[in-house]
Amino acid sequence: MLERFFGLAENGTDIRREVLAGLTTFLTMAYIVVVNPSILSDTGMDWGAVFVATCLAAALGSLIMGLYANYPFGLAPGMGLNAYFTYGVVLGMGIAWQTALGAVFLSGILFLIISVLPIREWLINAIPMSLKMSISAGIGFFLAIIALKNAGVVVNSDATLVTLGDLTTPSTLLAMLGFVIMVALSYRKIPGAVLIGILAVSILGVPFGVAEFDGVISLPPDPSPTFMQMDIAGAMELGLVSVVLVFLFVDLFDSTGTLVGLSHRAGFLDKDGRIGRLRNALVADSGASIGGAVLGTSTTTTYIESAAGVNAGGRTGLTAVVIAGLFLLSLFFLPLVSAIPGYATAPALLFVACMMVRGLAELDWDDITDTAPAVVTAIAMPLTYSIADGMGLGFITYVLGKTLAGKPGQVHIAVWLIAALFVLRFAFIH
Repeated sequence: MLERFFGLAENGTDIRREVLAGLTTFLTMAYIVVVNPSILSDTGMDWGAVFVATCLAAALGSLIMGLYANYPFGLAPGMGLNAYFTYGVVLGMGIAWQTALGAVFLSGILFLIISVLPIREWLINAIPMSLKMSISAGIGFFLAIIALKNAGVVVNSDATLVTLGDLTTPSTLLAMLGFVIMVALSYRKIPGAVLIGILAVSILGVPFGVAEFDGVISLPPDPSPTFMQMDIAGAMELGLVSVVLVFLFVDLFDSTGTLVGLSHRAGFLDKDGRIGRLRNALVADSGASIGGAVLGTSTTTTYIESAAGVNAGGRTGLTAVVIAGLFLLSLFFLPLVSAIPGYATAPALLFVACMMVRGLAELDWDDITDTAPAVVTAIAMPLTYSIADGMGLGFITYVLGKTLAGKPGQVHIAVWLIAALFVLRFAFIH
């Protein structure tokens, strides 16, 4: 049955290889069940409920990807988008987390519509590659400053905005050690490098009195504090249009870029560089975001860590189904997960940030009208502490820079519209 449904032999794989690939990918992205609740709980959301929502959203998304799109990719609440949800929307704009969940839900609906209709190609092709790369890099920088703050490496300063923290405290030293461990293990291509780093420094923190453990296995906590709590009506207010658009655009660009990159690595691209079942994969991605909002978590998206499973031989949706099963199994390990301290998840954020910044290397540095807006986008996100503001400044700079340079024809009408929306946001709503 598995052979017929997934086409194992046709894709040059077998059940054993697919299961191993699923386990490999899960180990590389399992950190999200620790990090996502830690980030979203800063909004006041219940930690245990978010933990359940994270596991279920990841399982749902991976299952749809496996059964509907037949691709070996895992999904989970996206890093960067969860930071924007917490620090940009809820804490930064003073919006209730229920309303922010409503914005995630609406962006998922729009994403689903775009995935089914030809609008997808129009939007994706309209946004210049330089801005796509800079959005990813900017989110990386945004994650980095959050990580350094949580680790105590960077602290507030009235004189210089930020300054160096006390590097002699045990929690800060352990956070720095955790990051180095992740870098070293990743370089050696050891699966689960991020998760191993988190667990290692968490255990080392026990003798220093900065971490404690109360068990390993238990029944899943009550999901009701976040389940079906999204405020859709509140998210439809004029002031939140840009928030919905940010969730939509970042998820759309990130998902498309991730899918193209993973498909290239797995050999799924055709001779023209296109993905055969891109619509199915994007429908799976958008459906997971809708389901995640209902469950009570930020935007769910395809994980680049799926490359680990692809390298291990994963070629069909059976790999994704295995990933889904392992996320469901994670529901019963709350005591172990909830004992992970903040200083242990901070290096994971910083590590992911380093991976995301690499997009800047792909810019055409010979064209200042491309690179200047990209750099503005990337550095404005952490400095304004807002992904939305960074995107807005980048789009506006791109449109005006190209126009004044005598190259308005290079600006797609969709980019003009997006820039105009951000101008209205800054002028009347911000």
